[in-house]
Amino acid sequence: SYDTLSVSLPQTFSVHASVCAAVRHSNRLDSVSPDRQTDRQVAGLVLLGHDPKIFFYGSHLIKYHNRSSILTGKYPHNHLVRNNSISGNCSSTTWQKEAEPFAFPVYLSKLRYQTFYGGKYLNQYGSKDAGGVGHVPPGWDQWHALVGNSKYYNYTLSANGKEEKHGDNYEKDYLTDLLNRSLHFLEERSPSHPFFMMLCPPSPHSPWTAAPHYQQTFSDVKAPRNGSFNMPGKGKHWLLRQPANPMPNSSVEYLDNAYRRRWQTLLSVDDMVEQLIKKLDSIKELSNTYIFYTSDHGYHTGQFSLPIDKRQLYEFDIRIPLLVRGPGIKPKLTLQSPVLNIDLSMTILDIAGVNLSTVNMDGQSFLPQMAPSLRNGTERPFFLVEYTGEGHSSEDPSCPKLGPGLAECFPDCVCEDAFNNTYACVRTLKDANLQYCEFADNESFVEVYNLTSDPHQLENIVKKVDPALLQIMNQRLIKLESCTGDSCRNVK
Repeated sequence: SYDTLSVSLPQTFSVHASVCAAVRHSNRLDSVSPDRQTDRQVAGLVLLGHDPKIFFYGSHLIKYHNRSSILTGKYPHNHLVRNNSISGNCSSTTWQKEAEPFAFPVYLSKLRYQTFYGGKYLNQYGSKDAGGVGHVPPGWDQWHALVGNSKYYNYTLSANGKEEKHGDNYEKDYLTDLLNRSLHFLEERSPSHPFFMMLCPPSPHSPWTAAPHYQQTFSDVKAPRNGSFNMPGKGKHWLLRQPANPMPNSSVEYLDNAYRRRWQTLLSVDDMVEQLIKKLDSIKELSNTYIFYTSDHGYHTGQFSLPIDKRQLYEFDIRIPLLVRGPGIKPKLTLQSPVLNIDLSMTILDIAGVNLSTVNMDGQSFLPQMAPSLRNGTERPFFLVEYTGEGHSSEDPSCPKLGPGLAECFPDCVCEDAFNNTYACVRTLKDANLQYCEFADNESFVEVYNLTSDPHQLENIVKKVDPALLQIMNQRLIKLESCTGDSCRNVK
């Protein structure tokens, strides 16, 4: 989904899933969408089209992990959300006690920011085992959160702690459109205090239910046939070596259909963003508001013969689009330095004027890179990506020959995840455009890519790289996997 974050400056400031946010001081508006692909058209975002563009990286690949990292500013090994279950700390009571009180909205609330959250939160949010819909995380004045995973109709919201059920009437219930409650928040807020909004529509997450008037659009669109599309996973982790190559026609038809339908759902997100920007303009807050538009993670459609998903270590799954506009940001700027999902919270707090030395987070503000006239800063030389694989203890009934331990098995029994699809990577951009990844499996499998000579990561060069360099990358990875706070920003 895509998220939109909006923050207003103390005058005003703004920042799948989509994230759209605004902060006022600046105001900030964040919008987060799930599962966004960087090669997809950003349809309808004309009003953001002349503003800075940043491709940033998810420190973790799945929405519940990534949303947790955005909220806490911490790597997964520190916020401890490991999988999509209460026992995996997804919206658990432990998360509520140990993470939510230190998430960035709490800092904003202490500065008298007026805050609004709308849309998807975490997959297990609203579970009876963790407080149900009555639990409203601290720091939010207005709370309109989806119970459970992405839906467009027939869902339940927690409306400021009260259960609100919705049906299948487009005019009343379509979730992406329902997030226009944020417009009322903007109208009714106190103009004497800054605001922050975070909007998280389900688009373009499955079940890909487009608004009725968009269901016939993009009829001739297919997934891009470039790069690693329909290529074999030779030399990669065992899970990537399993899919048939070339893909059967049934898999190609399935992924093309998913690609089209995902685009269709995003048109309603475009409408939402357009209405927000027009509202900010009409109340004369647009010039003081930072708007961030981004996604929970990347997505693949046919890369390395994998039909659809987002759980792999490659650029198409970890690289995420981010559009930003706001005070002090030079139009048409493109940042080349790496920015992480854990940096969003620190950037929001930096914009709001929080003393970052008092904040216990792993990320760092990228405000100095976006608006160097406002602040000096340093670039990150390398960073961590980590993922904990998931599988089922029993075999998939539709693919009984594959045995247990697998998950996300799509047409033609191509499985996208497994218990031992657990890995950690160190990604270096500044001196050498390298990615080094270690798997927690019985092979101790390692993958290494030179992204300059091989941008599509077709060849695992682990056997060709100087062993001394592999040792350096291994030591960096060890340090990053155990880092916390300042040490995450100062690994050598």
